[in-house]
Amino acid sequence: MAASVPAKRSTQLGDALFAGMVRAAGIFVLLLLGGIIVVLFIGGLPAFRQFGAGFLISDDWDPVQEVYGAAVPVFGTLITAVLALLMAVPLAFGIAFYLTELAPQWFRRPVGTAIELLAAVPSIIYGMWGFFVIVPIMAEYVQPFIIDNLGDLPLIGDFFQGPPFGTGLFTAAMILAVMIIPFIAATMRDVFLTVPAVFKESAYGLGCTTWEVMRSVVIPYTRVSVVGGIMLGLGRALGETMAVTFVIGNTNRIATTIFGPGNTIASIVALEFPESQSGSLKLSALLALGFILFVISFIVLAISRMLLKPGAKA
Repeated sequence: MAASVPAKRSTQLGDALFAGMVRAAGIFVLLLLGGIIVVLFIGGLPAFRQFGAGFLISDDWDPVQEVYGAAVPVFGTLITAVLALLMAVPLAFGIAFYLTELAPQWFRRPVGTAIELLAAVPSIIYGMWGFFVIVPIMAEYVQPFIIDNLGDLPLIGDFFQGPPFGTGLFTAAMILAVMIIPFIAATMRDVFLTVPAVFKESAYGLGCTTWEVMRSVVIPYTRVSVVGGIMLGLGRALGETMAVTFVIGNTNRIATTIFGPGNTIASIVALEFPESQSGSLKLSALLALGFILFVISFIVLAISRMLLKPGAKA
């Protein structure tokens, strides 16, 4: 009896120590997050003071005249991310559908592993692959074909015109789509596997086809988590740097076609940060762009976390 008292005290001490360590880890993450926000905001404050709200809507970026605006990189960031989602989500859904419903058991693991390995490829490798392989194909085959067949259509034709240089918003979106497919596909596959087997077996017993089971049972049951996984992929696309820098064209103007060159927040920061001087207005503008990107990414990831809560209602 007496021996159990020290053991109980030792257990309580260990629990208290462990609780303190994990609490400190959580507080450290919050402090680190807050520190990044504060540093970016303070660093970008001179630019916000100099240009005011016009900084967000101006498309000027002239280091000689020291006139800066965020409209072009913000526009490029959002357009490339949205286009990447439009390309990646159907492919990711098809991969997850195949791995969970159609693929034989012996084939699921190697295919799933191959898809997940795409996430481990460094972004600069994607950028080099895009520049040396995808850009020439786009310039010689894809863009001329799309321009010839869609460029003259009413209303939407203007979005598919321009010289076929190969680089541009569309090419950057394609590279981003390849990069975010593993994240979205892995999330979809995992949540599809959480559907109770009895639900699907009941649907099959009623005579439903595989697609009908997916459409009427699996997707409604998992739609919240699926949307959360898509938004996680969106967050990944918003912050990508080197891969986009290789293929987007790096031009400080708002493109009127999806084949036009442009910039993203991450790419312009990567290109111009080494040339900015400490304390300069240009450095402040770049830090202000970083703060804007952080806010956009934080909003996207916060929404995804809310949707991925186990108790969230479908």
